[in-house]
Amino acid sequence: MIVRARKTAALLARLAPVTLAAVLVSGCGGDDDYMKDDPVMMPSPSPTPSPTATPTPTASYDVTACLTQEVAPGVAVADLVVPDTLTLTLSGTSGFPNGRKLADPVIDVTLAVIFLDLATHGAGTLAGLPLNPPENDVAFRSAFPYLAAAQGSPPTASGGSGFDFRSDGAASYTRVDRMGMPAVATALIGSDQKNAYNDADPADDANGDFVDELTEQLTGLTNALADDLVGAGLTPCATEA
Repeated sequence: MIVRARKTAALLARLAPVTLAAVLVSGCGGDDDYMKDDPVMMPSPSPTPSPTATPTPTASYDVTACLTQEVAPGVAVADLVVPDTLTLTLSGTSGFPNGRKLADPVIDVTLAVIFLDLATHGAGTLAGLPLNPPENDVAFRSAFPYLAAAQGSPPTASGGSGFDFRSDGAASYTRVDRMGMPAVATALIGSDQKNAYNDADPADDANGDFVDELTEQLTGLTNALADDLVGAGLTPCATEA
């Protein structure tokens, strides 16, 4: 009897709470008064977790059309960024893509030509949005250095390297950043390639050293922004892959 009692106790200890409660109730012999005076508390069922929603896959885009579309007759976007130089034809009209004027909205124009279908939108589409100031708060000068004087109370220069831009030779320059076509080094070169890009020359660009990097970065940016461009009523130059 002792062995049997121990086996029964062990069995009950392994039963789930709901099953154990059912055993206790069934052992009451149908005594309604007992149930009224000492009701058995049934455990609340555990809430069923909500299923995790399946994320909507992000579309992947082919940016080839963005690089091959023409900004000007015979000048494709790829020609402006490889090699990364700012070209100037003296016989042509000044301003993008033939050099740049001080007042040119160069970043807006650059973003437009690498993201938008130029057959549908002009290069000045983003520059025309009412998000930008219409002009500088201080007018440009009519003579060199053309830029307005610094505002406020800028600190007086002291020390420094003593570099003289008028007389020191090219060997005295130190390259810090490449500023050929605006936004190319900033937007289309990844962080892990910045130093290598700044240390390289346009001849390295022409050899194709950074073509894969430019394409990869433009693809990533397009994949992230294409739906926003479409939502704003704009037509991307990239096509869904």
